[in-house]
Amino acid sequence: MLQPTIVPRRRLPRYGFHNSTEKLNGRIAMLGFIALVILEIKLGHGILIW
Repeated sequence: MLQPTIVPRRRLPRYGFHNSTEKLNGRIAMLGFIALVILEIKLGHGILIW
Protein backbone atom coordinates (compact mmCIF):
# COMPACT_ATOMS: atom_id res chain seq x y z
CA MET A 1 0.00 0.00 0.00
CA LEU A 2 1.32 3.41 -0.93
CA GLN A 3 1.75 6.09 1.71
CA PRO A 4 0.83 9.65 0.74
CA THR A 5 3.80 12.01 0.49
CA ILE A 6 1.77 15.15 1.22
CA VAL A 7 -0.28 15.32 4.39
CA PRO A 8 -3.21 17.77 4.10
CA ARG A 9 -3.24 20.55 6.67
CA ARG A 10 -6.46 21.32 8.45
CA ARG A 11 -7.53 24.93 7.98
CA LEU A 12 -9.71 26.53 10.62
CA PRO A 13 -12.85 28.26 9.36
CA ARG A 14 -13.00 32.04 9.69
CA TYR A 15 -16.28 31.95 11.64
CA GLY A 16 -18.04 29.74 14.13
CA PHE A 17 -17.03 28.18 17.40
CA HIS A 18 -13.30 28.30 18.13
CA ASN A 19 -11.39 27.97 21.35
CA SER A 20 -10.12 31.55 21.20
CA THR A 21 -13.52 33.10 20.47
CA GLU A 22 -15.21 31.02 23.15
CA LYS A 23 -12.57 32.07 25.72
CA LEU A 24 -13.02 35.73 24.76
CA ASN A 25 -16.81 35.44 24.98
CA GLY A 26 -16.57 33.80 28.40
CA ARG A 27 -14.20 36.46 29.72
CA ILE A 28 -16.45 39.29 28.53
CA ALA A 29 -19.45 37.57 30.13
CA MET A 30 -17.57 37.28 33.43
CA LEU A 31 -16.66 40.98 33.31
CA GLY A 32 -20.30 41.87 32.66
CA PHE A 33 -21.48 39.72 35.55
CA ILE A 34 -18.95 41.26 37.95
CA ALA A 35 -19.94 44.76 36.76
CA LEU A 36 -23.61 43.92 37.43
CA VAL A 37 -22.82 42.66 40.94
CA ILE A 38 -20.80 45.80 41.71
CA LEU A 39 -23.61 48.01 40.38
CA GLU A 40 -26.17 46.25 42.58
CA ILE A 41 -23.92 46.67 45.63
CA LYS A 42 -23.47 50.40 44.89
CA LEU A 43 -27.21 51.00 44.27
CA GLY A 44 -28.34 48.87 47.19
CA HIS A 45 -31.00 47.09 45.11
CA GLY A 46 -31.31 45.06 41.97
CA ILE A 47 -31.26 46.58 38.51
CA LEU A 48 -34.78 45.34 37.67
CA ILE A 49 -36.53 47.09 40.58
CA TRP A 50 -38.69 49.98 39.31
